[in-house]
Amino acid sequence: MNQRIRLMAKANQAFTESRVTSPEVTKFMELIVQECIDIVNDAVDHREPASTYANKIKHHFGVEE
Repeated sequence: MNQRIRLMAKANQAFTESRVTSPEVTKFMELIVQECIDIVNDAVDHREPASTYANKIKHHFGVEE
């Protein structure tokens, strides 16, 4: 598990405990989505098959199956 996953877990904990979406949590979630968009856009620019998107996102966030 890499640092991005740890930060997401920490943000989730803060969100769960406060029951309110703070501006910091909202911004962090937006950044996660943007990182995924950037990965997909890069794959499209290089005309990679769609099946590579999930693997690229998993690798970027250090998620293993």
